[in-house]
Amino acid sequence: MDQDKFDFLPLSVDPKTKAVTPGPQQPTSRTLESELAQLNMLTYMLNTLEGPLGVPPPPIPVNPKRSAGVHRLRDAGNAEFRKGKYDEAGKLYTMGLQMALSRPPWERSQLVREESSALFANRAQTCMALRRWPEGAVDAEASVEAKRVGNTKAWWRRGKCLMEMGRLAEAKEWVGRALELEGEEGDLVALSREIDESIEKAKVES
Repeated sequence: MDQDKFDFLPLSVDPKTKAVTPGPQQPTSRTLESELAQLNMLTYMLNTLEGPLGVPPPPIPVNPKRSAGVHRLRDAGNAEFRKGKYDEAGKLYTMGLQMALSRPPWERSQLVREESSALFANRAQTCMALRRWPEGAVDAEASVEAKRVGNTKAWWRRGKCLMEMGRLAEAKEWVGRALELEGEEGDLVALSREIDESIEKAKVES
């Protein structure tokens, strides 16, 4: 990136909401829209702060209301999943994710990782119950990205989704990485054997 280059962009500021938008003649782009959305979200968070002077609080302790809301949505999703209402459970997990991922940037990132990891893993399970293997694989990977160690279920779920999609080489590599990080966990070992059997079967059939 050229650090000496400066592009003047005409922008407008709403006097009431303080939201920044492109000027009337300014062509928009995805990059500009994304950066302005982040800026406006930060502005909104600062404007809704409780306390004197609108100064963000220290990262500890966190606002308990959001944490309670995330846990409530996760528990409600679990209840719907146990009833076999997988679509409803997925919607509740999605709402929980939206709440967790919209935490103010001054709160602890580790808290966001813990909450989002669990919710992504749970939503992956609903996708698997509905045989939506690609969506389940994506959610399980997102869960692992948020929490790599101590997340056996997410590792297993992505491996299973990949296997169900017939992406056996990827599944074998994925579960191999999982075993390196999580150790010889029973479900992962069993899945690894299942993948190996599927690979051998595919060789015979070809």
